[in-house]
Amino acid sequence: MQGAAPGGPESATLLISCPDQPGLVATVTEFIFRNQGNILHLDQHVDTEANVFFMRVEWDLTAFTIPAAAIATAFTAIAEPRQMTWELHFSSNVPRMAVFVSKLGHCLYDILGRYQSGEWRVEIPLIVSNHPDMRAVSEKFGIPYVEFTITKENKREQEDQQIALLKQHHIDFVVLARYMQIISPEMVAQFPNRIINIHHSFLPAFIGAKPYHAAFARGVKIIGATSHYVTSDLDAGPILEQDTVRVNHKDSVEDLVRKGKDVEKLVLARAIWYHLQRQILVYNNKTVIFN
Repeated sequence: MQGAAPGGPESATLLISCPDQPGLVATVTEFIFRNQGNILHLDQHVDTEANVFFMRVEWDLTAFTIPAAAIATAFTAIAEPRQMTWELHFSSNVPRMAVFVSKLGHCLYDILGRYQSGEWRVEIPLIVSNHPDMRAVSEKFGIPYVEFTITKENKREQEDQQIALLKQHHIDFVVLARYMQIISPEMVAQFPNRIINIHHSFLPAFIGAKPYHAAFARGVKIIGATSHYVTSDLDAGPILEQDTVRVNHKDSVEDLVRKGKDVEKLVLARAIWYHLQRQILVYNNKTVIFN
C-alpha cells in the first residue's frame, strides 16, 4: 500500500547550509531561473551568531532544461566554491519508512491511520518490534511484522539483524513509535538524522523511562512530549517538535499518562510530516524547520 499521489507537477527540493556570504539567494535562484525552473517555495534563515546560512527551495521540473539525473552534478559546480552542504530531493521519490514499536500502540495506530487514509505519501514495508503485542495491529493493516526478542546478551546481534533487514527493504528512515530500547551508536551511524523518536516528556525535563511519574511527583502544571532525531546521546538529539498540555493537582498519574498519549501522537505526527516534506536542516545538534 502507498499514500496518496502528489498533487501538481514533479518538483525538486534543495536543502542548503553554508557559511553566510553575500549573494547566496541570488546564486541559487539564478541557477534555477537560468535553466527555466519555476520556483514553488523558497525560505531562508541566517544564524547570525554562528554566521551560517540555511535555505530550502523547491521548484517545478516541468520545463527545467537539466535532466533530473544531472541536476546534482550541475549544482555541485555552484555549491563547492561556497562551501555548501546540501541535499537534493525529488517529489517523485516515495520515502520508505520502518516503524519500531514495543507494547504501547497509541502512536502506531495514529501512524497507520494517517498512512492508510493517504494523508502521508510514504511506504511502510514493515513494522519491527521486540514484543508480540502489536502483531495483530500490524496484520490488520496488512503490513509484515518482524519480532526480535532482545536481551542484554543478544542485543548487538539482534540489532545487526535489524540493520540488515532495513537495508534489505531499502528503508529511508525509521520511526520509533514508543520503542522501548536504546538504539546503539552503530545503528545511529547507519541512519544519521533518519531515526525519529517520540519521548513522553518535554525535554530536557524528566528524561528516562517514567517521566510522567517524575512529573507527578514534582507537581508540575504542564506536561509535554518531544520528538527528536536519535543520536548516541540518550534523549539528546536534535529536537523536531514539542507540545504541552496543562495538568493540575486533581490529575493522577493515570490522568497524566492519558493526556500525555494524546500529545505524543500529535507531536510525532508533526515530526514525521516535516521529515517527509523535506523541511528539516540539522546543524550543531539543533534544527531549522522551514514551514
